[in-house]
Amino acid sequence: MNKVILLGNVGRDPRMRMVDSSPVAEFPLATSERRKVKGADGKEVDMPELTEWHNIVMWGRAAEFAEKYIRKGSRLLVEGKIRTRAWEDHNAIKRYITEIYVDTFELLPK
Repeated sequence: MNKVILLGNVGRDPRMRMVDSSPVAEFPLATSERRKVKGADGKEVDMPELTEWHNIVMWGRAAEFAEKYIRKGSRLLVEGKIRTRAWEDHNAIKRYITEIYVDTFELLPK
């Protein structure tokens, strides 16, 4: 099963494009994880927060919603699939990107 659930904050306003006459919205989503470890004395110590960035892709009506309502700083819950694609850049170097293709989402209050 290929399913991912993320809760995070949008890193920039969505960028829109058209693919085969279907709208596509792309934007980064930051997720943060608080961590604790046991110190030498056995007490829990707070570690710096760990932030991961995810490339989010929305298609069709979801993309149109993103264009109208999702902005940098928005809190967003997404469910979708992980996809990795490859391409060659202008120097003939093979590049890869991993993206989250959104199936469902919910815009949450800040």
